[in-house]
Amino acid sequence: MITMASAIITPLSTEKAIRMIEQQNKLAFIIQLSATSKQVKDEIEKRFKVKVEKVNVMHDTMGRKKAYVKLTSDYSALDIATDLALI
Repeated sequence: MITMASAIITPLSTEKAIRMIEQQNKLAFIIQLSATSKQVKDEIEKRFKVKVEKVNVMHDTMGRKKAYVKLTSDYSALDIATDLALI
């Protein structure tokens, strides 16, 4: 089982990820292969003190697992991205 502190490996800062931050209020992360959407949601809410609306998880062609995290409209993904030095 994944502990709370280890579900997220690193944030993504690709062009697509930056566009999602600006246009859709979403953040993108590389996560542990065994992490679940619920674990990612709980960790994001606890770490950044925000509310998560939805988490989509997918495997990419490089064998990594990505999580796309949509925040509620009360919170700004841009603020978190700035704190993470993505933008």
